[in-house]
Formats: sequence, structure tokens, C-alpha cells
Amino acid sequence: MEITVTFRHMEPTDALRNYAIEKVTKLTRYVDKMTEANVILFLEKHRHIAEVTINANRITINGREETNDMHSAIDLVMDKIERQVKKYKDKIRNHKPSPHVQDINARINVLSSESIESNEGPRVVRTKTLSIKPMSVEEAVMQLDLLNNDFFIFSNASNQKVSVIYRRKDGDYGLIEPEVQ
Repeated sequence: MEITVTFRHMEPTDALRNYAIEKVTKLTRYVDKMTEANVILFLEKHRHIAEVTINANRITINGREETNDMHSAIDLVMDKIERQVKKYKDKIRNHKPSPHVQDINARINVLSSESIESNEGPRVVRTKTLSIKPMSVEEAVMQLDLLNNDFFIFSNASNQKVSVIYRRKDGDYGLIEPEVQ
């Protein structure tokens, strides 16, 4: 995890830097895959402002607080970030699949680029078996964010079909559902 502390319009001190880093590292008990944390500490006239941006599991959490003391601004913004992380975790934990839908197993075959380019035809170079859980589309989006993957295969609880949710280049999500002909 990379933690960056930036000072603006004030003298950088090791005490403030270490205090901010200590507060951010305490969040690792809530967030598994925290990749980056940016802390910006600055003064505007008499206001001490702390801004924190955390990137983890493809989610971005922001917070900003201002007080008359930099230590209290850091404490308040970290409390705000911690509440946001807990709320997100509870939201994911409380999603339960509908009980009448059964789990489905799926198999993914990966083709090598050499086999596609050769005249022999494609061949399977890796096989992976997945357990597909029944869930709503919203829960599948949250699972996609948590797993840090480009796509997620699930059983759609609303229509009991195997579906794929994927992240588009513009940051939105796409949903692929089979159609029986």
C-alpha cells in the first residue's frame, strides 16, 4: 500500500506525517486490498484542512474536514472515512441470495495466442471451475468491485439465468444475459 502525505501552505513536519500515516494504516483492518491513500494537509487563513482519498477494491473513498487544529482535522476525516468503509462492508455483508435458487458450477476455458495463430485450431490451455452463486445484479456489481476483476459470473436471482457483469472502459458496467432461441 502506498501512502502519500502532501503539505500545502504549511511547513511539513514528521510528527504530522507520521500521525496521518498511523491513522490511515489503522484502516487496513476494514479494507483488505487498499492500494493507495493520499492525505493532503493544508492551511487556508486560520482553518486547518485535511483531505483523504483512499483507493481500495476498485472503490474510492473521499473525506474532507476542517478545524482549528490539524490533529483534530485528521481525526475527524479518518472517522468519516472509517464510517464510509464500515457502511460499504455492511452493505455487502447484508446481501443474501434468494433461498430458492441453487448454486451452479461453470467452467472457463482459456485459449493461448499461439494456438489461435496456428493453423491447427485453438486448444484449451487452462480450465477453471467456478461455483456460481445466485444473487441480484447490484450484489454482483459489489462482488465485482470487491474481487478486483474485469468480469464476474453469477446466477441472476430474478430470472435464474447465468449472467456475466463486466466493467466497461468508461467506468460503467455491462450485463450479458443468455437468450434461449
